[in-house]
Amino acid sequence: MCVIGIVGNGPSASLPNLVLYEDEVDIWIGADRGAMTLVNEGIKVDYAVGDFDSVTTKEKASILEQAKHKDIHPSMKNETDLEIAVNKAYELQATKIYLFGITGGRLDHGLINVQLLHSMVNKNIQGIIVDVWNKIEMKKPGKYTVLKDDDYTYISFIPFTEHVKNISLIDFSYPLKNENISWGSTRLISNELKLNSGRVSFEEGLLLFIQSRDDISC
Repeated sequence: MCVIGIVGNGPSASLPNLVLYEDEVDIWIGADRGAMTLVNEGIKVDYAVGDFDSVTTKEKASILEQAKHKDIHPSMKNETDLEIAVNKAYELQATKIYLFGITGGRLDHGLINVQLLHSMVNKNIQGIIVDVWNKIEMKKPGKYTVLKDDDYTYISFIPFTEHVKNISLIDFSYPLKNENISWGSTRLISNELKLNSGRVSFEEGLLLFIQSRDDISC
C-alpha cells in the first residue's frame, strides 16, 4: 500500500493540520506553492512539481534546496500543477491519495479538483480531499461503513452521476431504504450518525461522501 499526500496552492486558512497525517503518508508531493507549505510545516518534500509561478524567487530556491525530487514545468502548459502532481502519484503507484490545499479559493479550481476524484475511482485508488471544513470521497456502487469523526460531524451524499439508485442508509439520524436520487436533490444533505458508525449502500451511479463541520474552533 502506498499512501501519497498532495498539497496544492489553496488558501492556507483552509488547510487542516498536515502534521496529523505524517504517520500515514508515505510520500509527500507539493504542487507549486504547496511545496512551500510543506517546507513551512517542517514536512519532507519528496516531490516538488509545477511551474512555481506562485512563489517568490527566494521561496523557489528554498523549495528546490529541500525537495528530494524536482519536476519544473513552464507556465504555459495544458495541465494544472495539481494535475501534474496527481499524475506523479499515479506513476508512483499510489493506492490512496490525500489532497490538501485544493479547495477554499477559486470556484472553478475547486469544482475541477473535485472531478479529479473521478479519475482516481476509475483506477480503484481511494482519493480523499481534506480541508479544515470537509472530507470528500467519491464511491462506486457497493456497501460501505462510515465511521464517526468528531471533527467532521455532518455527512452528506451528493450524486456525481445524474442518477444514483437504491441508496440505503442504516444507523443515521435520517435513515433511507432503497431510494433513488438525482442531480439537484437535497434529500441527503446534512445527515448525522446515530452511533459510532453507519452503513451505506447503493447499486448504480457514483456518489460523493462529504463529511463536514460548521465551526473550525470545535
